[in-house]
Amino acid sequence: MKKINRGEKLLRRAKKIIPGGNQLLSKRSERFLPVLWPSYYSKAKGCSVWDTENNKYFDFAGMGVTSCVLGYSDDDVNKGILNAIKKGSMSTLNCTEEIDLAKKLIEIHPWSEMVRFARSGGEACTVAIRIARAYSKKKLILFCGYHGWHDWYLSSNLSNKNNLDGQLLPGLNSDGIPKGLYKTAIPFNYNDTQSFLKVFEKNKNKIAAVIMEPQRSEKPDINFLKLIRQKTKKNNVPLIFDEITSAFHDNYGGIHLKLKVFPDIAVFSKALGNGTPIAAVIGKRKIMDCAQDTFISSTMWTERIGFIAALETLKKMKSKKVQNKIVKKGLYIKQKIFNISKKLDLKIDIKGMDSMPSFSFNYKNQNELYTFFTQEMLSLGFLATNSMTLSYAHDKKIINNYLNKLEKTFKKIKILIDSKSKIPLRNAQRQTNFTRLVK
Repeated sequence: MKKINRGEKLLRRAKKIIPGGNQLLSKRSERFLPVLWPSYYSKAKGCSVWDTENNKYFDFAGMGVTSCVLGYSDDDVNKGILNAIKKGSMSTLNCTEEIDLAKKLIEIHPWSEMVRFARSGGEACTVAIRIARAYSKKKLILFCGYHGWHDWYLSSNLSNKNNLDGQLLPGLNSDGIPKGLYKTAIPFNYNDTQSFLKVFEKNKNKIAAVIMEPQRSEKPDINFLKLIRQKTKKNNVPLIFDEITSAFHDNYGGIHLKLKVFPDIAVFSKALGNGTPIAAVIGKRKIMDCAQDTFISSTMWTERIGFIAALETLKKMKSKKVQNKIVKKGLYIKQKIFNISKKLDLKIDIKGMDSMPSFSFNYKNQNELYTFFTQEMLSLGFLATNSMTLSYAHDKKIINNYLNKLEKTFKKIKILIDSKSKIPLRNAQRQTNFTRLVK
């Protein structure tokens, strides 16, 4: 009988009263290490997390699903938040900080002129889509990448149940999505010019907007992005860049500023508030002003804490040159993992954004090896998978400790591969799609 930790016991209890057990697919323990993953935390600070049994782990698995770029419970952000709470985080009147944040985002993105706010990335993407449709008076959305759980996005699988498999999440079904949304969202493949041109030319008179992530794990082909910008501009189709994951990691303000390809609308969340709920939709006036022609409104979008957290986060990012520092850390880790894998003769590919390095095992039992890696690193005090998100709080000592433990684990993996031994997993393999996670 495998020992079950308190986190797993809590998760089993949660699944009886919360559908799926929690609110976010990306945090389900089955995606990391079934049964053994701690699942719940009692506190978090810097890049450390303590579980409900007070075991401490260094987080190399995600930093709050890429949201805490400064580190957990940052003192400067906390100071601003606590001050807001003391003064009152909600009122019948509006807070001035939303104007301050709008001005700051326009300052960072000179191509933009207006800003609307929300509290999550999925909400913000849906707001952007609504505004684009109000502007274009059309309904078809072409997309690339992951853009949240809302109807417009999931409707893609009405026409082909596998449409979203290559975008991020395989196995998503379209239950609960109105059939009237059939063929209102069509995907194209990242860095694949022909894939884009095929759907764009076929539908160019019906397109309300093109929405895409300028970068996730694969490096962008600048010619691909420029072509999309050229085609959308020529046909007066709003181009939306979803920078919810990519922004404020590799570059202050977003990847598109670094690449010098400018959209009509851009969407931000996650790192914008260092994990505090806040999201922003920025864009050109002629398009953004169409938000007044439709109904976009929410009480909780007006609470004060998110705006203050974002302002404090942006201030610290800029003053400490956070993005430059975490990119250097990421490049250092990539090089070290490459060197370790070469020394051990392990077949490994290094990829990912520089601030969010990842690696893949080039073996048939790839998922089994990923699970074993996470299992062993957990026993050594690290939340770790084959991909990571770096923060300002990851110092050199912690990083070198991680690399030391990674090398020890890679050596174990090499021995297992060479001897063709059964991988000694303490429980099941991690699960990789959606359908298996709901049970």
